[in-house]
Amino acid sequence: MAGPAVYPDREPSRAARALAEQIERDGGQVLALYQEPVGEHWQIFALLPRAHVEPSPYQRDLSPTHVKRLTEGVRRLDRFVDPIVVVSPEAGVYWTPNGNHRRAVLDRLKAAYVPAIVVAEPAVVFEVLPLNIERAHNLKEKALEVIRMYRGLAEQQPSTTEEVWAFQFESAHFITLGLLYEGNKRFAGGAFAPILRRVDRFLKVTLRRGLEARGERADLVRAADEALGQVVARIRKRGINHPYVKTFVLARTTPLTRARKTLPSFDQTFARLRENLLGFDVSKVRYEDVQRAAVVVPPAAD
Repeated sequence: MAGPAVYPDREPSRAARALAEQIERDGGQVLALYQEPVGEHWQIFALLPRAHVEPSPYQRDLSPTHVKRLTEGVRRLDRFVDPIVVVSPEAGVYWTPNGNHRRAVLDRLKAAYVPAIVVAEPAVVFEVLPLNIERAHNLKEKALEVIRMYRGLAEQQPSTTEEVWAFQFESAHFITLGLLYEGNKRFAGGAFAPILRRVDRFLKVTLRRGLEARGERADLVRAADEALGQVVARIRKRGINHPYVKTFVLARTTPLTRARKTLPSFDQTFARLRENLLGFDVSKVRYEDVQRAAVVVPPAAD
């Protein structure tokens, strides 16, 4: 084993020692075994062969713009100073749940090694994902990351419930939105998010059963979105083209008024929303009304 323990009077955990040996066998270099300062868990600081480091299958997609900017910054500095975090689900494979854009930069620069903090417990991948803030998520990225995480957990820990992973998912509506974005990357998530945020709750069923229930919820939202599309098309035929139209129509058809003391269920909300959309009178919509509303509350961005 190449690297010494930071605390020579403390014995590294068995899992950390085994992982250090694996890293050496995989062609990496162990620089140090150490205990991180919060929970005193054993971790490894290492140089990993770049070809062995991959993004975790649960996180958001790369942003080419962000990778380009990071690459330019690293080239200008002429050094790489920010190690990534990785876990190893099996020998020869290292996933990064935090640092994928930095990993991509080293790919572009054809670096031989990736400086990494290697966490001994693979399950920590789901704990680290919410800390991945090197570039702020937009709504679509966050929702897709959550649904990918959900699918992975449904395979690995199918008997757990959504509530167990509430911290990792952050909000229940990200799960439903993730399914919607999987089916349509151009889905108007920003317009529907305010409604979903109010009525979508974590389910108490197991994750495996939860995927089916989430699919049914996504179908209800799609049905409302189809009705919304018809309304918007009729409004545009009247010559009213404004980026706020979808949000404007939803604000006037939502059954979730501020005066309500109790909220209807998810199913009731979207069934009623679709009914309201199908009965919406587009002849009363004026461009000035849409424009005025947009000034007060700008449309939510995806």
